[in-house]
Amino acid sequence: MNHKPTFKSSISGIEFPDHDRVWGKAIRTAIFDLIKKDHPGFDASGCISESELSLYREKYISGFLQSEVGELDNLHKNVIDSLNSDKSFVNKVEEEIDNRTFGQKIADKVAAFGGSWTFIIWFFIVILIWIGANVFLLMNKGFDPYPFILLNLILSCLASLQAPIIMMSQNRQEEKDRERAKKDYMINLKSELEIRMLDEKLDHLIMHQQQELIEIQKVQIEMMNDILEKIKK
Repeated sequence: MNHKPTFKSSISGIEFPDHDRVWGKAIRTAIFDLIKKDHPGFDASGCISESELSLYREKYISGFLQSEVGELDNLHKNVIDSLNSDKSFVNKVEEEIDNRTFGQKIADKVAAFGGSWTFIIWFFIVILIWIGANVFLLMNKGFDPYPFILLNLILSCLASLQAPIIMMSQNRQEEKDRERAKKDYMINLKSELEIRMLDEKLDHLIMHQQQELIEIQKVQIEMMNDILEKIKK
């Protein structure tokens, strides 16, 4: 029965599969220093597993964010959790749930209608009909003769009601824009951190390949020495 090769972590003493081995000299300096701070005996010749390295990467990112923005808030914790779970913030931005109240929906509809050409056209049509009916049809002796006091009163009430409704809609829109700006910031922050992580993983892969090439060269040199010894004999 074949047993897969394993190694023992230099910091935890736990055995892991050999393909998860990460040598200390292949770890980025900032993360290496972080590991050495917790485990002073760890050096470049030591090795840890990929899962242990991931934990210290997360710890490094948390420390980086704390040094940049101070205390970690829920927003930055969500970014770190998203890095670990590989979730996307784009879906959160695109799939926003409509949680408006009934009053907010009415305010949005009033604001949308009040800021359209449809409202302006109907507004002038109603005023012209009102003035025409009183001046021409009713010979200025109708329900609102010139100078149209009732019309002025209705327009004043309409303006006084329309203004706060539009302001409510604008305030809600500003709040929505702030939330979207936070999500955009989270997306940009996650992208920056993922680039850092990708750069580190590339460095690790390059170091790992170099180590494999060195091992292959050692084997080839041993084979050449064996051949030369056989030739001499």
